[in-house]
Amino acid sequence: MNSTELQELFDRMNDLEVVVIGDVMLDTYWWGNVERISPEAPVPVVALHKRENRLGGAANVALNCRALGAKVALATIIGNDSEGVMVKRMAHEAGIDTSLVMESALRPTTTKIRVLSRSQQMLRIDDEVTDDLFTDEEHPFIDKVLRYLQRVKPGLVIFEDYNKGVLKENVIKRVMEHCKEIGIVTAVDPKKRNFLAYKGVTIFKPNLKEVREGLNLFIDKVDADSMNMVHKALREQLGHEITFITLSEKGVYFNNGFNSGILPSHVRNISDVSGAGDTVIATAGIVYALTQDEKLMAGMGNLAGGLVCEEVGVVSVNKEKLKKECAEVLL
Repeated sequence: MNSTELQELFDRMNDLEVVVIGDVMLDTYWWGNVERISPEAPVPVVALHKRENRLGGAANVALNCRALGAKVALATIIGNDSEGVMVKRMAHEAGIDTSLVMESALRPTTTKIRVLSRSQQMLRIDDEVTDDLFTDEEHPFIDKVLRYLQRVKPGLVIFEDYNKGVLKENVIKRVMEHCKEIGIVTAVDPKKRNFLAYKGVTIFKPNLKEVREGLNLFIDKVDADSMNMVHKALREQLGHEITFITLSEKGVYFNNGFNSGILPSHVRNISDVSGAGDTVIATAGIVYALTQDEKLMAGMGNLAGGLVCEEVGVVSVNKEKLKKECAEVLL
């Protein structure tokens, strides 16, 4: 790839249609000062002075796809509550299509409240239901998503699983079958509950911890031989096209059965790894959907994940910074 081809790739990102399906959450941060202990119990009293809400989970993957210029629809189920209204409003303001966001009276919008003082997290409160979708939620959701896929025919569908219930096995199966039928590239960031449910997916992107848990496999060292063994074990059960594993500070591994390798991470000033996996799956999925080049996919995903780790908090990838780094490292 030369500089002209790289520029063309980044330009083409603006025309790609992407659907992100999965569990969304509202990340709420409460900042305050602690100056005394409560007289009612031996706990600190936080004098609240700032609140902030951010999109999390699958919505953060959608934000990263938008940051790269893609046209993005978010498919999920939220609660019929004020937090759900906020999620839809924030997604809409970010330029994300929310026509596939369904409301349910059977579960709240997943919300994680973090109480912080002097940049230290003191308490986290989770308001959520993690049971699989009920039939009354599942069937209308599947129908809505399948109709959209048939009408729009996006270039990429990303499954973002946080074990909160939206991606139950039948949802995965029906959507995956439809994507294969009409030729849509699929990518998944899996979690343990449905780890082996994504049969036939194009890009299977767990991290090393998720591989160990999902396959119940002991991996004593990270090298080409051990990773190739993991790829073989995964392909026997999933029949997928590409294994793409993030290896933390060791970089990333990719294998499509013909071409494989470990791409090392680059030296960085790491500030926060939160949300890096969301950036990697968004970038890798978009690059592969546009190029069908698994090594370029892995290289650009690796760089994008590293870039967001240099920022504090969960942030989306910066397209111009990524393009500049790709020109320096990959050309």
